[in-house]
Amino acid sequence: MKKLRRSMLFLPGANAAMLSTAFVYRPDSVMFDLEDAVSIREKDSARLLVYQTLQLPIYREFGIEVIVRINSLKTEFGLKDLEAAIWGGVDAVRLPKTDTPDEIYELEKHMERIEKEAGRPVGSTKIVAAIESAVGVINAVSIAQSSPRMIAIAIAAFDYLVDMQTQRGDGSELFYARCAVLHAARVAGIDAFDAVYSDVNDEAGFLKEVEFIKGLGYNGKSLINPRQILPLHNAYAPTQSEVDYSKQVVAAAEDGEKKGLGVISLNGKMIDNPIINNARRIISRYEASGVRQ
Repeated sequence: MKKLRRSMLFLPGANAAMLSTAFVYRPDSVMFDLEDAVSIREKDSARLLVYQTLQLPIYREFGIEVIVRINSLKTEFGLKDLEAAIWGGVDAVRLPKTDTPDEIYELEKHMERIEKEAGRPVGSTKIVAAIESAVGVINAVSIAQSSPRMIAIAIAAFDYLVDMQTQRGDGSELFYARCAVLHAARVAGIDAFDAVYSDVNDEAGFLKEVEFIKGLGYNGKSLINPRQILPLHNAYAPTQSEVDYSKQVVAAAEDGEKKGLGVISLNGKMIDNPIINNARRIISRYEASGVRQ
């Protein structure tokens, strides 16, 4: 079954308490942040802390994907972050401020070398590319298709809006970028993460944005507070009627396959592969979070 990526919870790499306990909130993915959430003077100690946390089996025991956001490889910290993450056994690395596929190619070369040195299978460390600029949005398709390691592409709003000389408003300022990043993900067959909603006290505004990005087709959203996880997962959970119909579709498809039928129908209507695949996605969401409340 395909990995659900509804929630990616950002955790500051220098915060030992959060790194060691965030599994209790059951996000789909956690992202140990060594970039913006860590001050210059804490970079080395945070990297060591993240490396040590990666040794803990608890996140994997709960089925939580572990990602590390490294600093840019253009900085003195990026390669050190990458070494620590891969030697620590990270599932995926998030590359910030990705503008071109060339940056992914460079990242891949370093990853292959480090995996060999660490005794990890080459290609086992995956990539999430963060799009944070106008040029990144324009190059989103080539970035998304740049590596077989790529599992997701994410839009990061703050730097992008600074680049566009504007700021967060009613959402229209992000509409083009959201659509471009989402289309890039679908072309490449990978997941798409929406930007952080920073006002953790505005649950109504958060849920309104979640409904919007879910309607666009985003797989999930980057989060900065554990309080946002349950509302997000509930918003992505299917209704009972969606679950019931999806189970009927899958049952009809399996029955048709057993009988060798070329055309499968349900209640007099033909069901094809897109409908069947969508039904299976709905059932996987139901199995992960139940029926929408």
